[in-house]
Amino acid sequence: MTFLLTVRNDMGPDPVQQGEAMKHYSAVCFDFDYTLGDSTDSIVAGFQYGFERLGHPIPDRETVRGTIGYLLEDAYTMLTGDSDPARRAQFRPLFLEVAKERQRRETVLFPGAEELLRALHGHGVKTAIVSTKRGDTIQYIMERYHLLDQLEFVIGSEDVHAPKPDPQGLNMALERMGLKPEELLFCGDTVLDAGAAKNAGCPFCAVLNGTTPAGDFADFHPVHIAPDLFELRQWLEG
Repeated sequence: MTFLLTVRNDMGPDPVQQGEAMKHYSAVCFDFDYTLGDSTDSIVAGFQYGFERLGHPIPDRETVRGTIGYLLEDAYTMLTGDSDPARRAQFRPLFLEVAKERQRRETVLFPGAEELLRALHGHGVKTAIVSTKRGDTIQYIMERYHLLDQLEFVIGSEDVHAPKPDPQGLNMALERMGLKPEELLFCGDTVLDAGAAKNAGCPFCAVLNGTTPAGDFADFHPVHIAPDLFELRQWLEG
């Protein structure tokens, strides 16, 4: 049975108490980059190569890190100011020349990711990934960690027409799982993830593995803010 949040104040739903969270949700969906996994090195390498080929100043690591989670084309425009559709389209294949295989080989999962996914699976809670990263890349990474069988499915950038904060990916997840929005918790590290959850009507949990500080999520009223995945598991299980 799924229990709904009913206690409210002027800031929106009260946070779900530790130990009660597992009762509230039939499924937990995750963003990937900076939520479950870290592909920073390969992403930075792809940006630097693509920018060099297109004649832009080469961005440093921290500059690129601030765009991880955005659609590649949007990140390109954010960092260059170039909104020309043709050049935006040129960036992705250049990025992938360097980053695609490196992401598959080099991406690491954050501490606690494996334990969290296996614990949720063991409790009978459905899990899935909804990300702006390519789904086939995520599947390859999860298979490398022997965790693909812990997931119901992966929805990646190639599966949707509009990236987060558009709710299309989460709406697809809800439809595939046959759930109501309030039955699915979405966990992510950016305000794009929070916006997607809000637009889909799903509760949101912020995970602070990325570059977005906790205060940036205030307007989205997350039901929980997890400093890491070990704490997220503790909160979910009680």
